[in-house]
Amino acid sequence: MAACAFAHGHGFLNVRAGEFDPLKTHLVQGTRVNGIGCPTGARTATFAGEDLVEGPAYTDPACPTGDPSDKHVRGLLLAKTGPTSNVASAVAKIGGVRGRVLNELGYDIRKPAGPSDNRGSHCGAGAPRFNIETTDGGFYFLGCNSPSADMVTAGDGFLRLCWGGSAPLMAFSTSVGNFVDIKGKTLKSLSIVFDEGYDTGPDNFGLAVLDNIDVNGSLVGSGGASAGH
Repeated sequence: MAACAFAHGHGFLNVRAGEFDPLKTHLVQGTRVNGIGCPTGARTATFAGEDLVEGPAYTDPACPTGDPSDKHVRGLLLAKTGPTSNVASAVAKIGGVRGRVLNELGYDIRKPAGPSDNRGSHCGAGAPRFNIETTDGGFYFLGCNSPSADMVTAGDGFLRLCWGGSAPLMAFSTSVGNFVDIKGKTLKSLSIVFDEGYDTGPDNFGLAVLDNIDVNGSLVGSGGASAGH
């Protein structure tokens, strides 16, 4: 099993959610929402007799580390309603990556058991996927379930998925037409795209909740401003 180096900070990275919807179908949404992310040391409340008091902190086992700047358990909501064939997608643009040498990528996804479970967030071959552009002109896809993550950490309601780390970082090359190792390549741009609707199995859900976007071990959970449309 590959080892991935999850850090506590986000290293000046930011994630801006938005939509690509050129004909304004209004069938896609990309946004950040409080209270739906993977909880790390989150506050809870409990009763002591008739008094409501602060309870023990709660951490989902999938995310023992997270972005310390995220104080509201924010999650990245990516949704596509209706058919996959509709030319529209939810997107999350990851800023601050240009010039970084790739070693690992990943995220936490709100889903039980494993990536192929038909419950919870959609985790397909094509979505949510990283779109990766490198400074040498390369363009690559890395899907939630294609290739399979090198490390999977299951929690109570989330999975932490990681590609690369101590393993090769495999992604689909649009020029080669096959999977290649992109570890060591220099990033030009990086985004997450969600463009599979609820006609795509195995879950037929058309929605994913992500958190703690991982670039070379730096985890981004707090997000940034909207990416626009």
